[in-house]
Amino acid sequence: MKRILLAAAALLFAQPVFADPADPRISAAALSEHIRVVSSDAFEGRGPATPAEIKTIDYIVEQFKKEGLTPGGDSHGRWGAWTQDVPLARFEVKGPVTMSLNEGGAVVPLAQGEQAVVQTLTPVDHVAIKAAPLVFIGYGVKAPERHWDDFKGVDLHGKIAVVLINDPDYEADLGGRFDGKAMTYYGRWTYKYEEAARQGALGMLIIHETGPAAYGWQTVRNSNGNAQFDIVRADASKAHPLLQGWIQRDVAVELFRKAGLDFEAAKKAAQREDFRPVALTGESFSADYAVDHSQIVTHNVVARVVGKTRPDETVFYTAHWDHLGVGAPDARGDRIYNGAVDNGTGVAALLELGRAFAQAPRTERSVVFLVVTAEEKGLLGSAYYASHPIYPLAKTVADINLDALDTDGLARDVTASGTGQLTLQDDLIAFAKADGRYFTPDPTPEQGHFFRSDHFSFAKVGVPALSVGSGQDLVNGGVPAGAAWQKEYVAHRYHQPADEWRADWDLSGEVADLTLVYQLGRHLADSDEWPVWKDGSEFKAVRDATAGERK
Repeated sequence: MKRILLAAAALLFAQPVFADPADPRISAAALSEHIRVVSSDAFEGRGPATPAEIKTIDYIVEQFKKEGLTPGGDSHGRWGAWTQDVPLARFEVKGPVTMSLNEGGAVVPLAQGEQAVVQTLTPVDHVAIKAAPLVFIGYGVKAPERHWDDFKGVDLHGKIAVVLINDPDYEADLGGRFDGKAMTYYGRWTYKYEEAARQGALGMLIIHETGPAAYGWQTVRNSNGNAQFDIVRADASKAHPLLQGWIQRDVAVELFRKAGLDFEAAKKAAQREDFRPVALTGESFSADYAVDHSQIVTHNVVARVVGKTRPDETVFYTAHWDHLGVGAPDARGDRIYNGAVDNGTGVAALLELGRAFAQAPRTERSVVFLVVTAEEKGLLGSAYYASHPIYPLAKTVADINLDALDTDGLARDVTASGTGQLTLQDDLIAFAKADGRYFTPDPTPEQGHFFRSDHFSFAKVGVPALSVGSGQDLVNGGVPAGAAWQKEYVAHRYHQPADEWRADWDLSGEVADLTLVYQLGRHLADSDEWPVWKDGSEFKAVRDATAGERK
């Protein structure tokens, strides 16, 4: 703790005097304490719709109240207007899972969580799939605007589609057809399952490869091995095939071999526009398991600082409070997925930013702090807010999202997820420059981070949205040190029980990042600016359609 306080003090005296008199004075000690509390074992990994949710929201609401914010939600339950009710469908695979591949007449068992992991997001009590034919569908992409169709009219009813993760040009030069190394939404597993449902597939198995997926098998297993959630749908089968799952790469290689195919050659073929689906001749898939399904209500937390002159115009800060809860034990026997970095850092960030805005002179526009639920289940809390907004989307100025900030010290740079086709990123760059820092474009656009956090829910409905990330050019150690921290975190702590709070973290970098996003948000809240999506952005048209509602 002493090291954290010293680091914060050093940063404080190193900072220039802000042009804005409302200096946020972000506290590293306060950040550390918030992270420690919400990621402690007592909070049991902050699973939605568990007793840990009540404890987590109690804490967040208590802190917002203490700092003088006002409730910004519309609920009338335990927390009153501090929350927004988010109804969700809950699904959990129960009891033993029996899975197997029939490869050339030989039955090859698959262990849930080891060779494969399956789930179901349709309201059925039992899944029984017997010897369903397997069809390789390449990358599982149907994108008319990019002149690409992996399905080519194949009939998938009663069949299991087998697909690759990421985009067709992740490992091939297609002239930017799918934005080169930068992942498009077509590369995300969520899209692939959605398209499988649209194509009438009985199920889909995604082949896991660490590079294209951007995370190891343990992340797939841990993220899919406990209860899953979805928004409540009139017909879930239109959004999800009966079975959704992943298989290990080595399982796929052997499966292809026994069907008379070379896996690498099949992958190469899938990277061409003329690819056609390939039946895995003589191969089939079986699965049998029970499903417990119900409807639950979880909650977004909404706190507000009301604007002086234009309270109906709103600047948003977002972060998710949830993590993976209690799940499979790691090698140490630890079953609590504490989620200290992901996203205890984001929760702490919004609490400190909320304090800063509440204690500063009020801004002209309102500022809302939305701490959402069920991000780890597919951005469901933010998606629900975007489809049930409390404040008009047309007059929502921007969303600044904070998710999994680094804990390895002060960086010379700052970054953001995605390709930055919006003027909001230009504003971020300008404020970073004024603070003596520089901007680094998303260093791993192929990992699709733009689609993996809550700002994406706002972007889809047209709101200019940006997820701000910590830089890697550390004052102590430069880019090699920052990259090493990120690599170690993803390999050994991300979505694992080891993502735990440490007293020796150096949070000076998070202090600097939050100071920067405070400046950006305060500028937006005191100005007449309406950030816009640039030409070529897929989100521009939906935002432009509401232009008449803005002054």
